[in-house]
Amino acid sequence: RKRRLPALSRTAAMLWLCHSLSTTTSSDAALNVAVITGTTRTSGPPRPIVGPRVASFITKALERRGNQVTVVDPRHVDFGLLEKPYFAYAKSQVPEGSMRELYDIFEQADAYVTVTPEYNHAPSPALLNILNHYGSSTFGFKPSAIVSYSQGQWGGTRAAQALRPILSELGCIPVSAMIHIPMAHQVLKEDGTIVVEEDDEEERWNGYVDRCFSQLEWWGNAAKQHRAHVDPYEQSPAFTKLPAQRNAPN
Repeated sequence: RKRRLPALSRTAAMLWLCHSLSTTTSSDAALNVAVITGTTRTSGPPRPIVGPRVASFITKALERRGNQVTVVDPRHVDFGLLEKPYFAYAKSQVPEGSMRELYDIFEQADAYVTVTPEYNHAPSPALLNILNHYGSSTFGFKPSAIVSYSQGQWGGTRAAQALRPILSELGCIPVSAMIHIPMAHQVLKEDGTIVVEEDDEEERWNGYVDRCFSQLEWWGNAAKQHRAHVDPYEQSPAFTKLPAQRNAPN
């Protein structure tokens, strides 16, 4: 006769998880969010630099919802183009500076938000360079959200779509809702606040952003609660040597 204990234990585990999430307090629900930006521009005219405006807008929106935010700005990162990723070093040999500091930020984060402009229908090379310095052992089993922007009418949507498989491969699965900001230089002031031309404009933008971040917080809190009791890498260990570790056993 088949034993049903494993099935019962799985059910009990799910009931416990649902109960723990339902009894989460507002302070427990706050997430530690790493916002990774993509612009490296330092000069303005003829077009204004809008990346910092978008980053400020996103940071304020996350903080308004009670989250703690750390912004990772590629202009302040001291490693160059990818030569050797973090996971290729022995822990004692990881270079001092940004590589070690960013690992600590990413490892401690509960969720990630990527903020990208669009270059040639693709995400920011600077953003990708930061992501590629780390792997699923750093980002895995946590959710992410995608924010894109442009000074044109499309809001960087093609760059956003290109980021989805990249974030999935890193193990920080992106939530379904995304944030696209077209004509960002007209939508946002330099301090990241909304340019209000209609009475309900700020309310509509906040509602649009909140839809995405409510999904991020839902998954972020679920993963945070579960990680506290179950090591996700126990049955799905991170790759530690070669890409061939992905290969089927044929």
